[in-house]
Amino acid sequence: MEFQHTIKNEVTFEGIGVHTAQQVKMRLLPANEKFGIRFKRIDIEGEPEVKALADFVTDTQRSTTIEKGKAKVQTIEHIMAALYALGVDNVLIEMNGGEVPIYDGSAIEFVREIKKIGLQKQTAEREIFNLDNNISFSLENSSSEVIALPFNGFKASVNIKYPVQLINNQMAKISDFDEFEKEVAPARTFCLLSELMMLVKHNLVKGGNTQNAIVFVDELINENEVNQLKNQFNLSDVEIEKNKLLNNELLKFSNEPARHKLLDFLGDLALCGYKINARFFVDMPGHTINTAFAKHIRSYISQKKHLLQVPIIDLNSEPIFDIHQIEKMLPHRYPFLLVDKIMKLTDKEVVGVKNVTFNEEFFQGHFPGNAIMPGVLQIEAMAQTGGILALSTVEDPHNYWTFFLKIDQAKFKKPVRPGDTAIFELKLLKPIRRGIVEMKARTFVKNQLTTEAILTAQIVKK
Repeated sequence: MEFQHTIKNEVTFEGIGVHTAQQVKMRLLPANEKFGIRFKRIDIEGEPEVKALADFVTDTQRSTTIEKGKAKVQTIEHIMAALYALGVDNVLIEMNGGEVPIYDGSAIEFVREIKKIGLQKQTAEREIFNLDNNISFSLENSSSEVIALPFNGFKASVNIKYPVQLINNQMAKISDFDEFEKEVAPARTFCLLSELMMLVKHNLVKGGNTQNAIVFVDELINENEVNQLKNQFNLSDVEIEKNKLLNNELLKFSNEPARHKLLDFLGDLALCGYKINARFFVDMPGHTINTAFAKHIRSYISQKKHLLQVPIIDLNSEPIFDIHQIEKMLPHRYPFLLVDKIMKLTDKEVVGVKNVTFNEEFFQGHFPGNAIMPGVLQIEAMAQTGGILALSTVEDPHNYWTFFLKIDQAKFKKPVRPGDTAIFELKLLKPIRRGIVEMKARTFVKNQLTTEAILTAQIVKK
């Protein structure tokens, strides 16, 4: 079992945005479990927030932008990659501007500072999605593709191809998030000189300079364009040699562009909102396909989510308690004993089973021609299963009664019919005190959630 984490203390980052040239102060604050990652614009009236989820992506032209109402934040991919790789589930990110600081165009500054303050383990379980099928994802009129395969862990590799001698065909991979700080986080953002000149001419890279991006000279430019470049980046001189880096900069890795594309992919994948166990193969990634894939994964998980929570039991295995042992613990008898066997029992959880047959008395009147197990009896069956857990905490369970105190948030999602095998799962919501037992109860049939409720009862000595 993995638990959620937040940061131990607040940490502040300050710098310019590469596209807006805004000087931005960004403050990360610890957040409660199940809070997620949210950006708050404290420079806007009402301090609006936007969740870091693919549902709120509005622009992917040169970076990833999320927006909800007045809350808009761009170039979030590097900080998101750092949080995802370090295992930060819950954090509030306050910003007094609309763009995350670029620093040197990588994620290393974020990783180092977050590691300095450390992480705080929380009590809630981390939501992890184990991919159960192969997924191949692409967009129309695009050569980019993401393939995800079931895998017990996380691996990702990217392939890129650019018509530039220093890039050509490159591949980068990560097999464990422990590799992120050293192998991926330092990789800087990059562009081709031809692309850069287009951005310069349209005044679209106001905060860019040779300290926050690497530029590959794919073609030579004229003297007028050189002067534009100098003015834009406040340079006294520039060195331009084809098939080299602008100003003859040096790469940190021979495949630094591919590593940065992997960094971006991880940051955009984080917008799916889950940790995912899978193996990813990505061909020519970019923010458009990355975020579209993250949104696709969110939708896929939403459809499968009820399966994530289905108790995994082997119905052919020997039960922990059979019906005769259950009779020794519960006072209920025919026709009101509604659990046949107990398949799992811990100090916090119990899983029981009932084989629903047409011979049940209640089917005679509920309903003729349309046999459905009454919802109140489904609740009762879950309560009896929970009673096994509660009574297992005392030495002489046969000397106790279990009485209902309260039923909350009861929902009936699908009917339970003759022939169904109902699986009841109950988990303690808090420790048992003074005989008071509060449990989250759920019923599953054919791997689908049919009934749920929060049940409160009291065990009382006879």
